[in-house]
Amino acid sequence: MSGPARLRTTLLALAVFCLAVWPAFADAPLVLERTIPLKDVSGRIDHMAFDLARQRLIVAELGNDTVDVVDIAAGRVVHRITGLKEPQGTGYVANGDLIVVASAGDGTVRLFDGVTFAPSGVIPLGDDADNVRVDGKSGQVVVGYGDGALAVIDPRQRKVVGSIKLAAHPESFQLAESTIFANVPDAREVAVVDPSQGRQTSGWKTGDARSNFPMALTDDGIVASAFRGPPRLILFRQASGEAAASLNTCGDADDVFFDAKRRRFYISCGEGAVDTVSWDGKTATELGRVETASGARTSRFVPELDRLFVAARAGWLGGGAAILVFRLGP
Repeated sequence: MSGPARLRTTLLALAVFCLAVWPAFADAPLVLERTIPLKDVSGRIDHMAFDLARQRLIVAELGNDTVDVVDIAAGRVVHRITGLKEPQGTGYVANGDLIVVASAGDGTVRLFDGVTFAPSGVIPLGDDADNVRVDGKSGQVVVGYGDGALAVIDPRQRKVVGSIKLAAHPESFQLAESTIFANVPDAREVAVVDPSQGRQTSGWKTGDARSNFPMALTDDGIVASAFRGPPRLILFRQASGEAAASLNTCGDADDVFFDAKRRRFYISCGEGAVDTVSWDGKTATELGRVETASGARTSRFVPELDRLFVAARAGWLGGGAAILVFRLGP
């Protein structure tokens, strides 16, 4: 066979292969769309927030003592906040245009102007300031910290206006209409908190399921908690704490999100994968797993963009830190 004929045969075979695999690719629940590098970042990357108006991802780089602000449209870092001590949690307060950073190293919550990134306040909490949640209605900020507490912060006054005691350090927690649900792994429970009373009112014991770090809420009354030991997603009914469903997941889960439009959960795991699980109100079913990178366990789902952002740390044997941008399938 001549050279040109061999080339035509190869191209034809490639075209046939692409046509064969394209339907499966198009129907995949997650498709890697692009990679945005995070230059000069080493160590662990923790949680992320999003400034929707400017389409900016706010990335806590715990091992680097920095926070990067990533312009998603431009595909690059536009600013780096330095001088931090182990930043773990980030948030964005739209009503006030403030970036919120909670740092484990010095136990502070620091505020930065959303336009200039200038420091705009420091609120001392204590040890291990961690996850951050912003109440979209009140504008208050809730931060987990210490041996077991949630701090309620008024960002306009730059001060703590309430504190809720828990049995141990809280990991992920979520704000419902009139309740806060919090994972408390060292107590092996999901804490149920009444913020109007400023106290925990009950707790759901998790039994043999250990290390419940990430959590998400659905719009049909489910608390989704992902466990690391053994790796499982358990769906609890908000009204009773009863387990509605349970299934195996990837290992070392650190974030889980619910996609209300597609009725799906996305679970990002440090083993280097993201699992997609469907939920029809009765049954949870695994839809697929995509490979990411070892240690890429934190993520951020932005439903308004139909995108999932996964933070990949720098590799031990080369390969820079990056944000993996996944487009959501049908």
